[in-house]
Amino acid sequence: MRESTTPSPEAALDLESIATDVVAQAMRAGASDAEAVAREGDEFSVNVRMGEVETLKESGSCGLGLRVLLGKRAASTSTSDLSAEGIDRLVENAIELARITEEDPFNGLPDASEFGSLEGDFRLYYDDVYSLSAAERIAWARRTEAAALAVDPRLKNSEGGSFDVSTGRKALANSRGFVGGFRSSFAAISAAPLAVEADGKMQRDGWWSSARSLALLESPEAVGAEAARRTLLRLGARRVSTQQVPIVFAPETARTLVGSLFEAVSGDSVWRGASFLAGKLGENVAVSNLTIVDDNALILPNGTGGFGTSPFDDEGLPSRRTVVIENGVLSNYLLNTYTARKLGMKSTHNAARSLASTTGVGCGNLFIAPGSLTQQEILAGVPSGLYVTGLMGFGVNMVTGDYSRGVTGLWIENGQLTYAVEEVTIAGNLAEMLRNLSAIGSDLVFRGSVAAPTLRIDGMTVAGA
Repeated sequence: MRESTTPSPEAALDLESIATDVVAQAMRAGASDAEAVAREGDEFSVNVRMGEVETLKESGSCGLGLRVLLGKRAASTSTSDLSAEGIDRLVENAIELARITEEDPFNGLPDASEFGSLEGDFRLYYDDVYSLSAAERIAWARRTEAAALAVDPRLKNSEGGSFDVSTGRKALANSRGFVGGFRSSFAAISAAPLAVEADGKMQRDGWWSSARSLALLESPEAVGAEAARRTLLRLGARRVSTQQVPIVFAPETARTLVGSLFEAVSGDSVWRGASFLAGKLGENVAVSNLTIVDDNALILPNGTGGFGTSPFDDEGLPSRRTVVIENGVLSNYLLNTYTARKLGMKSTHNAARSLASTTGVGCGNLFIAPGSLTQQEILAGVPSGLYVTGLMGFGVNMVTGDYSRGVTGLWIENGQLTYAVEEVTIAGNLAEMLRNLSAIGSDLVFRGSVAAPTLRIDGMTVAGA
């Protein structure tokens, strides 16, 4: 019989009942409203370095978070102790904390008419992520690393090959009648080889594949080969002189720009005035062919739910598609109930919370809609510039939009990738970058919940030698 660490169905907790019961207990203890989220999950992770297991982790967890309201006073608590005594303490602590907090007129659950959960199978969970034995999972990590190291003799070392799988279940209940739950799965493999140059200097890069189903992962051999190819391209890296040139962001770095823009359109930043996009709804803020979408109900081309897909948000509002920027016009901020009330708007169903935190704003599947140009066509139009494949540090000021990041990449000359570049910084301003976006690629692929195709942005500065 094949070894498996799949949790047995008999051992699974009834999370919906647990969440519903703790809400009822909080109401009996004096809360005017209450909301509970219960989670259970397990994960397996192994990293192999030079063929030997370096780290191996297998764990399971469960937890319960409670938010109570006493009028306009609110408090949140959490616990991993799901015994009767543990839940009693959870409720008591939440009520006590709420009594000593300040009143906030914007506190409160959504209206009962707003709650709901999308129907249908979003294909978030696949049993096959636990179909391999522990030995087979380790073998996958070894295969991924070995495939990378076998490509070229200059690949002499490694930061490892990894194999990760996890599953989780979540339930949400509140005192206004909402109860919902779903389960999800995740699998990933990666490799990060090191290439040694003639002078002994090392260069590193890597690659990965992730999916909700094991069957949809790229093969270890394909991931290893791509990791090797990218690492070998780093050999001979040099600095370039300071200059202003077009910057082409590879999809894996372009997605970080989308992440920065999420911060700028998040209701938390907007109502505080801590965003360069505050007060600009309905205005042209970008080139006319730029559209950015947040879709919490997205189904990917492979038929599975997106990495940020769920039937409802963390307040129990049904998932939806929100166009953030449409044809260059800022159409929507991303809001939960609290930030929507602060701004005099309606929630966009983007509530997000951990067990212990108050409800914040999160994204579902946030992406730039693809254009019509291939990556090669975008590169061909650049006489001289930088193709960015890696980013370092964090240098984005959300209030002003000023942007500065250390980067690695490849120099573009006459439309061709020529040599590797390192020890340089690129700088610009996000507001100007949105207006100087001169090309959008057709190569949109979701490797996480935030995605973007290849992007070309003009007018940025490369600071080097």
